[in-house]
Amino acid sequence: MSRPDSPSTRRSPAGATPSPSTSEPSTSEPSTSERSISQRSISQRSSAADGPAVPERLSVPVPGGELAVLRWPAAVPDAPTVVAVHGITANGLAWFEVARRLAGRVTLLAPDLRGRGDSRDLGAPYGLARHADDVAALIAGFGLGPTAVIGHSMGAWVAALAAVRHPELVGRVVLVDGAVSFPLPEGVNERDALAAVLGPALTRLSTTFPDRQAYREFWQRHPAFAADWSADIDTYTQRDLVGAEPELRSACVLAAVETDGAQVLLDREAATAVHRLPCPGTLLWAERGLLDEPQGLYDEKRLATAGLDDHHPVTVTPVPGSNHYSILWGRPGAEAVVRALLDPSSADLAAGPPTGA
Repeated sequence: MSRPDSPSTRRSPAGATPSPSTSEPSTSEPSTSERSISQRSISQRSSAADGPAVPERLSVPVPGGELAVLRWPAAVPDAPTVVAVHGITANGLAWFEVARRLAGRVTLLAPDLRGRGDSRDLGAPYGLARHADDVAALIAGFGLGPTAVIGHSMGAWVAALAAVRHPELVGRVVLVDGAVSFPLPEGVNERDALAAVLGPALTRLSTTFPDRQAYREFWQRHPAFAADWSADIDTYTQRDLVGAEPELRSACVLAAVETDGAQVLLDREAATAVHRLPCPGTLLWAERGLLDEPQGLYDEKRLATAGLDDHHPVTVTPVPGSNHYSILWGRPGAEAVVRALLDPSSADLAAGPPTGA
């Protein structure tokens, strides 16, 4: 089977970056430095019982350049495809544990949003609508039909907006600890609110690190990461580093984070998207917060106040034993995410390209 109207790709588990925008696969080998960086960035542990641990690195054309995409291919023919959208200072590798637990039952496409990861040089304009349109370009670029889109944190607002702005391309959304907005308290500006919510994750964007160990220790001190620290979380966080010692820094572009963060807090189109979904939706919310504090972003009272009560079309499900980050890679969270994606009552996951395409 071939992918209709889809750009050609080739596999690159070692980190070469084939672009779906080219009609002929490149036969050139990546440079030694590119190979070593990619192997260090992407390599993950796996066991025979796990899904594919090492994603392929691809790119797809979007306005202004190429959007980097990680792909964990399905292990079975005619498997559906899911597009996974990361949070405000994250990158596509944040979905590593979800990909493992999906175990090849779907093809998972996880872009690095513009201004992050390998898309850090894809410049302005930033903003949630721009990201939503990039997600739509990814879906169209891979020749997919209405596709399931899952988003975490800021990525949940992007997923909901993609569905509203491009209903012909999004068949279902899963929103993970995000997409529901609340008005700012009186007298609080968006920059202060963003700093209060993100804490260390935002502070690091204006910090340089002398070596990789210093960056590792920075994250190991983060209260939401410390209890779950693993080799895979280390690989994910190390992928965020760019530059050279002794001035390593986050790949995230501060202007992108500030623009996107202000819209998460203030943009009306983004705030109302969850209430205007043209497709089925599920919201999973973490019990604990961004710093592992007992109060998470959401609770039943807050969600009811925001209009997501029993009469709302979005299915709302709490995930006990998770915080804002571990909902992706801790066991309770990752299992809940996989259950939401594989729910047999949902028939609108897009049929993806055949394995090996």
